[in-house]
Amino acid sequence: MATYKQLLAEKEALEAKLNEVRATEVAGVIDKIRELMTEYGLTAEDIQPRRKRGRPAGSGVKKAAAALPPKYMDPKTGKTWSGRGRAPAWLGKRPERFLVEQ
Repeated sequence: MATYKQLLAEKEALEAKLNEVRATEVAGVIDKIRELMTEYGLTAEDIQPRRKRGRPAGSGVKKAAAALPPKYMDPKTGKTWSGRGRAPAWLGKRPERFLVEQ
């Protein structure tokens, strides 16, 4: 039965061999890809995936939405509502009572 240290040494040796073999195979694959690209006249842009609709890929710089000024205010609690989204319960049936002077 192998000891823990022996198994760790075997594991390290196998990992080193795996890294070496992968590096040589990857180099061969890259050479093959380059050959095919020159043979068919392809560029990196031809290989990149295309989006079907909307904005081009990579142009998604998101802007933070600016907070809207309050349109209604509850005088008892000081809570406000901008007029967007679900109406708060304190507005009741006559929201014009809570309008904020602009």
